[in-house]
Amino acid sequence: MNASDRLKGTTVTAQVVTHTHFDDPDKALVKRAAEGDLIAFRQLYDRHHRRVYGLVMRLAGNLDTANDLTQEVFIQVWKYLANFRGDSKFSTWLHTVATRVAISELRQQSRRSNHLQFIGDDQHEIEQGLTHEDSADLAELDRLIQRLPPQTRWAFVLHCIEGMRHEDVASELGIAVGTSKAQVHRARSLLEEWLSHDSI
Repeated sequence: MNASDRLKGTTVTAQVVTHTHFDDPDKALVKRAAEGDLIAFRQLYDRHHRRVYGLVMRLAGNLDTANDLTQEVFIQVWKYLANFRGDSKFSTWLHTVATRVAISELRQQSRRSNHLQFIGDDQHEIEQGLTHEDSADLAELDRLIQRLPPQTRWAFVLHCIEGMRHEDVASELGIAVGTSKAQVHRARSLLEEWLSHDSI
């Protein structure tokens, strides 16, 4: 399956299954870290920072911003870890924190700069910062995602890469559900167009 095929249907949308009972492999570390154990917190960071970095990199499309956001996410996690009640897995809660920290900061940057982030000289470093264990097609898809307009990119990443429902994407981005769907459709159209052009 090539990168273009991944954009069609629901092939790029992860399935999210909710269970009433679950085992959280991070439970013991979270308990210790919430009590102030820095070693336990470091272990949580080592387990999860790559996924957080991948998420914020795709949302930000900028190397320096992604590094700063990843650091800020874990600062906020340390600050509010005692409030984590264990109603979901720690990784689920962390994903929510990372998404909200990233979107909040990116919105502020967008208001300050009032311009779109385009591919720059740091693109090679961006590609190195993301891991693509599945195939080279994913690397190509990530490269093209950075070209999407910010809100279109955010909706596509959250829905198609991170597997969030449109209702949840809309809530996180402060937009209507229909707008989320429209942004994802726009993203897919643009990506398919670019992939088709690049393959010529």
